[in-house]
Amino acid sequence: MRNMKNAIKLYKEPRRKACDLFAAWPGIGNVALIVARYIKDKLKAEEIGGIEPFDFFDPIGIMVKNNIIEAPQFPESKFYYWHNPNSDRDLVLFISDEQPSFKGYDLASCVLDISQKLKVKRVYTCAAAIARIHHTEKPKVWGAATNQKLLEVLRKHDVILRGDIQIAGLNGLFLGVAKERGLEGICLLGEVPMYTTRIPNPKASLAVVEVLAKVLDIDINLSELAKLAKESDEEMKKLAAEAMEEFIDRYTKPVWPPEEEEIEEEEEDNENGDEEENE
Repeated sequence: MRNMKNAIKLYKEPRRKACDLFAAWPGIGNVALIVARYIKDKLKAEEIGGIEPFDFFDPIGIMVKNNIIEAPQFPESKFYYWHNPNSDRDLVLFISDEQPSFKGYDLASCVLDISQKLKVKRVYTCAAAIARIHHTEKPKVWGAATNQKLLEVLRKHDVILRGDIQIAGLNGLFLGVAKERGLEGICLLGEVPMYTTRIPNPKASLAVVEVLAKVLDIDINLSELAKLAKESDEEMKKLAAEAMEEFIDRYTKPVWPPEEEEIEEEEEDNENGDEEENE
């Protein structure tokens, strides 16, 4: 295998004293990717580099268009940069199309190698928090951090601290690897109803962006994401109905009359009981 450092391609290096990094991979409800892509597009962040996929991903199939087989497609993992006029720290975004099936730790290390070169002081990720909420409720945001000082930052923004939780995948692992290197880190988790984990959840993403924008001191128009979140309610309503049907089928007993055979058996039992009493 090639040296992992050869996978890193940085073709522009901003000259700043310090930056924050927001890293995102796909996950439940696609919460992280929706957040990252929305921020990138709204801020018009500039692409500055990436990580080549060959050491981390193996294509497991191909696309066929008009009966013609296309070449294997690899997921993209790219860095973007935005100058924040409101802060002494600019923002670096890392967005990856997929999580690797193995070597997640190595990929996190590659991302952090570039991050430290760009003078990143604090890293952020986000994820979904599967919760017992209804899709019509406004999702709350949970949080976790690498030190006590950052927990106080989260408390100021009404982020819920749930104590002992597990954050699966690279959106969680990345913060652990960052902590090993002495970097500060925060994860924000948007609540997702248990029955909607299979579809993208812009409502949870909106809740996360609202908090993240305050923490990072970013001015960002959230109207488009709010509209998307409202439109997603219809799909969630459908999933809620399906979940209710499944619950009824599994946990309720039939209340309709017994079949004719069962009625005849009951009548025979009654007749036998009468005969015994007469004797």
